[in-house]
Amino acid sequence: MSNTSKLVGGSFLFAATPTKDVFIPEEFTQEQHMIFNTVKDFMLQEVHGLGIGRVASLDAEKDKALVLDIFKKASELGLSGVSIDEQFGGLGLDFNTSLYYTEGLALGFSFATTIGCQTSIGSLPIQWYGTEAQKAKYLPKIASGEHGCSYCLTEPGSGSDANSGKTRAVLNEAGTHYVLNGQKMWITNGGFAEIFTVFAKIGDDEKLSAFIVEKSFGGIEIGKEEKKMGIKASSTVPVYFMNCQVPVENLLGERGKGFNMALNILNSGRIKIAAGGVGGMKFGLEKMVRYATERIQFNKPIGDFGAMKQKIGRIASTAFALESGVYRVGADVDKKHDELKKAGSNYNDAKINAMREYAIECALLKVQGSEAMCNAADEAIQLFGGMGYSMETGVEMAYRDARITKIYEGTNEINRMLALAEFYKRAFVSKELNIGAAKSTIPSAIFQSLNPFGGSGLDREFGLVNNLKALFVILTGAAGNKLKSKLVDEQEIVMNLADILGLAFTAESAFLRIKKLNENSTTDKAQLAIKTKMAQLYLYDALDAARKAANNVLDSYASGAEKWALRKVCNILLPTYDINPKDTCRAIADDLLKRVG
Repeated sequence: MSNTSKLVGGSFLFAATPTKDVFIPEEFTQEQHMIFNTVKDFMLQEVHGLGIGRVASLDAEKDKALVLDIFKKASELGLSGVSIDEQFGGLGLDFNTSLYYTEGLALGFSFATTIGCQTSIGSLPIQWYGTEAQKAKYLPKIASGEHGCSYCLTEPGSGSDANSGKTRAVLNEAGTHYVLNGQKMWITNGGFAEIFTVFAKIGDDEKLSAFIVEKSFGGIEIGKEEKKMGIKASSTVPVYFMNCQVPVENLLGERGKGFNMALNILNSGRIKIAAGGVGGMKFGLEKMVRYATERIQFNKPIGDFGAMKQKIGRIASTAFALESGVYRVGADVDKKHDELKKAGSNYNDAKINAMREYAIECALLKVQGSEAMCNAADEAIQLFGGMGYSMETGVEMAYRDARITKIYEGTNEINRMLALAEFYKRAFVSKELNIGAAKSTIPSAIFQSLNPFGGSGLDREFGLVNNLKALFVILTGAAGNKLKSKLVDEQEIVMNLADILGLAFTAESAFLRIKKLNENSTTDKAQLAIKTKMAQLYLYDALDAARKAANNVLDSYASGAEKWALRKVCNILLPTYDINPKDTCRAIADDLLKRVG
């Protein structure tokens, strides 16, 4: 891979990233840790501190008063304004710190959805796209929690196909107001929000626009709270607009640019789901490890059994790798923002375009983070056994609450296809990505794979990561050459390719973190050894997943000599990675169990 580093989303595929350009979680400052700990301590005290009864009350669909009480307390601490500029009463956190904040929120079960909406999709449209007058009018009350806010995009007939929405805004004869009519559904915080960001088409426009709508405008009816599988403490309602009079000055951003606005806001929300996934996995691990030391069976703690250590070790390794990827991207978004400002962009445009730059990574991490969190919640129930299935421990609620993350901010299927579509656009249409550079590394990747020992240090691991990248390029090129424009309709193939790309990025992030820690003389060597095992175990499992995805791609479109040749290349690029997964899992789990014990 070319040894250059550019602030270009998706460039990890062809450019080797120097460790000096990679942010790792160990580099968070004392101030950032303080913000994280404030959020974490608040969640532990207000959601968990009064015992399982408090958690169960939050899970009761009828008990919204408790949620609003916690929301008010969180707002008093400034937690509702983390993404809002200081001049409008917020904390004005940089993006990576806001991700760290989101990790801490994950301990709040469904309350995390309430406050997460307020600080992300609820307020960011105004923060990023509002005029100075709009921001001055609305953001201070959102930051203080005086006004709850929500994001109204989805409709009964338009979910993933958001631009097909039927809600309409018609300019009145006087030209003073838009008359808004339509229905939105699955609106988070809708039951108590005062401010709605509503997406609608103006007149006969084919594309969406966005509006800031106050509940006080009238012509708004809030439907009944949805009865949901999980996140029950979070308000989720349909919202009906019936001749709602919206002042023309409340058009948000440019006319017809609402769909692009929605996508950019969702990019932010996607990687925040991944950050929340990291937080949820870590919290689940804490509960699992503690229970594994306390639960005695056959005269010893269940944590002494290999079957339990395997669960703990694999969840820890996945959390480590995802954490590495999330904060790598978060820091890159901040650096891109600074780069764009220095180049002359205004503050808001720099925020928007920095977020857009990393749309590929955000989509991939959303998929991985949500699926890993759901798996961790499932494994936590399994480790707890019957107690996990019981409401008494709260573990089953985490299982139900986690499941929605694979659906909102775009389903995981949509995000897989979105990541590939964005990659194709940048590689073959806009030419922002130098796919030729990636192709040039393929022969050397194949040659190096023939060496079973792979050099010293982390050479073998980085070689295998590069092989994952080479595999993606080869299979993408081969499938594209064969299927041409029809590839976009072969969603099964596209999703498998996206999985290989995501595995390559996250595995690389984990080993860049290990490499940077190795270069730091102050790194705790014992903990570095454990973290290295986590990265190795993640790579071991990633290679297995990539082999399966590659076989699915080949068996879905290739035949004859082409299929034989590509299968041969796949086998060369993804050789056996010689670690002992059993011993590696046990070592990781033993370290965690020892620290709790």
